[in-house]
Amino acid sequence: MLIDPPIDKIVETVGNKYAAVGLLSKRARTLMEKRADYLEQENISAVSLAAKEVVEGKVEGVDEG
Repeated sequence: MLIDPPIDKIVETVGNKYAAVGLLSKRARTLMEKRADYLEQENISAVSLAAKEVVEGKVEGVDEG
């Protein structure tokens, strides 16, 4: 279960819950492919790291417009 950052904060950052799911899943897949060693070393899931990156503004969401 994703607790930190809160799901509400992710949705607020991205714009809507559907875009948040798409963005998080795409970023998590990329992290698993390219940074698997780091994830294992830090003992963090790809989804948790992706969520933190989204909230911190390191990953940008889809523009609605």
